Amino acid sequence: MCTDPRWNGLSLPGGSELAGPWEGLPRELSAELRAEQQSLAAEIIREIRSAVPEFARPLSGQFGAGIQQGVETALAEFVDRVAGLPAAGPRQVRVYRALGRGELAEGRSLDALQAAFRLGARIAWRRYARVARRHRLDPEQLVTLAEAVFAHIDEVAAASVQGYMDARTDRAGALGRARHRLLDLLLSGTADPAELTAAAQSADWPLPALLAGVSLDPRPPGPSAPLPTARQPLARIASFGARPAGGDRLPDHVLINLEAPQPHLLLPDPATALTDPRITAALQGRGAVIGPPVPPALAAQSLRWARLVRASLPQAPDQPIDCRDRLADLLLLTDPALVRLIAERRLAPLAPLTPKQRDRLAATLLAWLQTGRGTAPQVAARLGIHPQTARQRLHRVHRLFGPSLSSPDTRFELEVALRATPHP
Repeated sequence: MCTDPRWNGLSLPGGSELAGPWEGLPRELSAELRAEQQSLAAEIIREIRSAVPEFARPLSGQFGAGIQQGVETALAEFVDRVAGLPAAGPRQVRVYRALGRGELAEGRSLDALQAAFRLGARIAWRRYARVARRHRLDPEQLVTLAEAVFAHIDEVAAASVQGYMDARTDRAGALGRARHRLLDLLLSGTADPAELTAAAQSADWPLPALLAGVSLDPRPPGPSAPLPTARQPLARIASFGARPAGGDRLPDHVLINLEAPQPHLLLPDPATALTDPRITAALQGRGAVIGPPVPPALAAQSLRWARLVRASLPQAPDQPIDCRDRLADLLLLTDPALVRLIAERRLAPLAPLTPKQRDRLAATLLAWLQTGRGTAPQVAARLGIHPQTARQRLHRVHRLFGPSLSSPDTRFELEVALRATPHP
């Protein structure tokens, strides 16, 4: 298509328009071209329906009216330009942009519309060429007429592309807002099933059987982690870049809030989502903690559990942590006051020791419990120490705790206390 700005009726800073190829055509030609307009419009529509599969269906309703109006408006405007009238005004531009919006509404790309434009331009040129020969235009004027036809279709196509892009932006914005509302509703923990279903439908987001909340590091990502990249107008519900060089992003069905004080996302169908390389790569270096899979009504709980685990970590993890691997730890984190009470009671025998001694014996006791009251070599292997050192520490543990270690309830409470107490 023509890209020379001389043929696109562009306005100069002073307000005048650059001359287009229409300037080189005789004004009286417009009357003869106008006489062809009605039959030419019918021919173009007929040929487009025959040659472009996407337009083969009956031209009814808004779809048919848009195509009909678009062809007729483009032909009428072209004749007006030959007659010396100004370039397209707001009404014509609205018609052309509506064609682009209609293509998006029909769920198509612009390929079919562009093919229709090219075909329409060829048909119009053939008809206009016959008129020009009857009007005895010389060869140079025929060339000018061809330039005018294809320059005009360039302008129509450009307006349609703009309409398509505007509609896509509008749709993305509306979809982003709907998903923002859905995310807030899911995390409110107060929505009833009917309300969630309606919000999910508005957001074009099928409610999954299970989802998982993911807590992210609130600090800006370091040089090894990519910055978030908003695909939609609302950065709160956005995709953020993944690590691969190809610039992959999280899939659109992942709901994200990156602007919250504690950034987070919701993964639908986590068992499948966590096998998606785009998701696993994007979570690297983000300090991600993945909550347990839950039904949508419990999304707030999954995220709360993920945040509890994150808060217990000494630093943000480089690799994502799955809460399913830490359910016992998570259980301890849900009632820290009770765990402290258990620890104060059951770990009292360690209180008189120095901090270093307490840490060593606490680690030894926990290893002994976790190995099922294992032998000194088993405890040594778990701690990475010599068996004789483990044996000496175990003797001291038994002296300090005495017969209480024979009670299953005591051993359970000791493991709870020790798992919740930081030690080397």
